[in-house]
Amino acid sequence: MTASRTKFYLDKQNAKWLGVCSGIADYTGIDVLWVRIGAVLITLMGAFPWTLIAYFLAAWFAQPKPLGLYSSKEDEKFWQGVRSNPTRTTRDVRAKFRDIDRRLAEVETHYTSHNKRLADEIDSLR
Repeated sequence: MTASRTKFYLDKQNAKWLGVCSGIADYTGIDVLWVRIGAVLITLMGAFPWTLIAYFLAAWFAQPKPLGLYSSKEDEKFWQGVRSNPTRTTRDVRAKFRDIDRRLAEVETHYTSHNKRLADEIDSLR
């Protein structure tokens, strides 16, 4: 069974306590320091029992992040983008494919054109 890259996981490798804040940081792409500071500030600003309850519930129900979930940093950033804004990510992927298709069409046009010099160069390579 393969692990889902769009699911929330506890990040035990970068954890300070139970891995919830580092899991949130991994899920959203926000730096873990800012997630931890935000959690402390929310707790101190009056949500004291509820933030701890939510923290322990997340630690209880979430699974640890599988090792090797991402093949590279680029892969990790891509999946964080998918989780935060799937529409934008889909649009970006389509734009990349359109650009590749456009560039390939330019190469095909150049290759298949009636360019005598290019045809002579190709023939000389044979």
